[in-house]
Amino acid sequence: MNSINIDFRKSSGMVPVIIQDYQTGEVLMLAYMNEEAYSLSMKTGLAHYWSRSKNRIWKKGEESGHIQEIKEVRIDCDSDTILMKVNQVGDAACHEGYRSCFFRKVINDKTVIDGERIFDPSKVYNKE
Repeated sequence: MNSINIDFRKSSGMVPVIIQDYQTGEVLMLAYMNEEAYSLSMKTGLAHYWSRSKNRIWKKGEESGHIQEIKEVRIDCDSDTILMKVNQVGDAACHEGYRSCFFRKVINDKTVIDGERIFDPSKVYNKE
């Protein structure tokens, strides 16, 4: 076995993380991690990411309760992208209330909602 060597230097300390449902393979979201978020995720077994909008590390589900339990981690051939397979607790990964952040489907020149909203974000998130 080789030691884990994720190249956080390539993209200013961040790497993209593809989050996939462990059971179904459905792509739930794309996020970013820095070394601290990765370390915290591995230590706790719960997904932590770097929020570009909040400019801080956040635990997935810290407000909604829809946490992600890490089941498997894979690193791509360039060591600069992570694939994380998770158990999505609470059924919704998307902050807009959908199972997946990829709920919009492109058909011709338009987007169509291709998914059912699981929760109302205005009732879940504290909008300050």
